[in-house]
Amino acid sequence: MKFILLSIFLFSNILFSIEPTIKGLENKKPERLLYIGNSYLYYNDSLHNHVRRMLEELYSREIDTSNYKLVTISGSRLSDHNIDYSLNNKNLGADYPFELVILQGGSGESDSLKERKIFASKVKSMVKKIHNAGAEAALYMIHAYVEPHEKTNPQMIIDIKDMYINAANENKILVMPVGIAFENAYKKRPNFNLHKEYMVRILTYLGHILSFIVFRASLKKHHY
Repeated sequence: MKFILLSIFLFSNILFSIEPTIKGLENKKPERLLYIGNSYLYYNDSLHNHVRRMLEELYSREIDTSNYKLVTISGSRLSDHNIDYSLNNKNLGADYPFELVILQGGSGESDSLKERKIFASKVKSMVKKIHNAGAEAALYMIHAYVEPHEKTNPQMIIDIKDMYINAANENKILVMPVGIAFENAYKKRPNFNLHKEYMVRILTYLGHILSFIVFRASLKKHHY
């Protein structure tokens, strides 16, 4: 029942201050994926593993895990990653170039106008390199801090939404609205436990379920 409710939360009552212009991927069935981000991706058996199993169910076949990679740095921002190294599939033990690269930034990148400009510039340069490598790019919109985190601020999710959607529109790429789904879930069910109590920046297993539901909806354009 919880999973059904989470699915409903995903796209219900979403109000974008800026409307995303790209609604889906050109490649409707990508298999060779590269995820770049931080601990938001790798906790709880890693988001990329959950998404892979979901894709295998959708495609009715197994995905070659040797060409399905995750590159994370704990507490990192996009600027901490060496995109040139990671895009060379041979460096990661992958036989073939990647088809889709998913970029996930850090929480601090939305803190100020200066930092948001740095994020936008980094996304632009990384997306250009991704496209030159023959792959599509997508942005994973992070969630905002929640109580009892000391930096909890209702403005944070507004800044995150604008930052990610602006960057996606500027570079004509898809944005996966994970942060918006979390905002909707907490508004409708404040008692949902989507973040760990001992480390409220990190997702619970239920939080990861919601995240990969967003992936499914973004890749398949399902509207619940």
